[in-house]
Amino acid sequence: MTYTGPASASAGIVTALVGFTSSFVVILTGLHAVGATDGQASSGLLGLCLVVGASTLWLALRHRVPVTTAWSTPGGAVLGTAGASADGFGDAVGAFIVCALLLVLSGLWPALGAVASSIPTPIAQAMLAGVLLPLCMKAVTGLDESPGAVVPVLVVWLLGTMFLPRWAVPVTFLAAGVVIAVHLAVDDAAVLDTAAMAPHLEFTLPTFSIGAVIGIALPLYVVTMASQNLPGVAVLESYGYRAPWKDALVTTGAGSLLVAPVGGSAINLAAISAALCAAPETGVDKELRWRSAVWSGSTYLVLAVSAAAIVALASSAPVGLLAAVAGVALLGAFGGAVQGAWSDEVLRLPAIVTFLVAASGTTFFGIGAAFWALVAGVVVMVLLRVSARRARR
Repeated sequence: MTYTGPASASAGIVTALVGFTSSFVVILTGLHAVGATDGQASSGLLGLCLVVGASTLWLALRHRVPVTTAWSTPGGAVLGTAGASADGFGDAVGAFIVCALLLVLSGLWPALGAVASSIPTPIAQAMLAGVLLPLCMKAVTGLDESPGAVVPVLVVWLLGTMFLPRWAVPVTFLAAGVVIAVHLAVDDAAVLDTAAMAPHLEFTLPTFSIGAVIGIALPLYVVTMASQNLPGVAVLESYGYRAPWKDALVTTGAGSLLVAPVGGSAINLAAISAALCAAPETGVDKELRWRSAVWSGSTYLVLAVSAAAIVALASSAPVGLLAAVAGVALLGAFGGAVQGAWSDEVLRLPAIVTFLVAASGTTFFGIGAAFWALVAGVVVMVLLRVSARRARR
């Protein structure tokens, strides 16, 4: 066995930095879309950092496995299109609580998790792809809103994709930060609220509405399970680790429940970023890679201090800039969702219907498109199966 302390620290810190910088704008965009003020959004981001850090530390130290947690980036995308389902941020917080309870119950009562997993992957992925499409399009529409601000950021993203693929999105966020700094320096109308940069938690009284529970909580739960938790288990298993499934669901669900009243949406097992701690490329012995997860969790606790400052900077950005950056950050998730949606030829038509309904953004009875997309996809799938059975008879 070799000494791998520096390698463990490096892998863990990189995991946290990549996970944070690659998706925090998506979370902020989603929170704002469901009615959060800047103060509530910064509180939510700080709370999410704290519970991601604490839950990662707990699971890694308890199980000695390089298991990491993260906030639900696909869930943030769902929030970004779910504003019509919430009549104020209180409704959204109530939906976060319901989602958290469902996650806890999924760990304690396996049958509920089985129900969530029974939704065919192509339909779940098609719903996610439809939700992501309008957000990804912001990278294009931002060119019309603020071309001088968006073009340099897109150029940096393209160069990063070519030469530093792993760091392409973090470098893009750094470029956006530079653009915001220049904007503040040259535009007399742009003001940075330094008083809002102090870390703080802001409690929001939850309210519970049928529209928010159905239009926010259920789609948030489905994408968190299908696009984060299940792939997170698969990533760990691909590197020879057994994921602590029950404990992970209960822990992340309890963490989500704890952070919901201060504006946090949902946390889950990390999926894509999980490989940064668990892969052999870290240079850490397999039985010691859990230490990288400990470093990752600790780094998130440090990053929590910066949440309010980041939101204050984001609120000073040129129009359309952060939406464009969020669109770029979600391109990888969109591509993966599209690929998963079209993977099964038998389910292709239901997946297409699901995708179109989700992408439409249409609201019925105060419930957002993500829920109706799942309903439409499942209904078409059932009808096609009934028709196929009759044809065979």
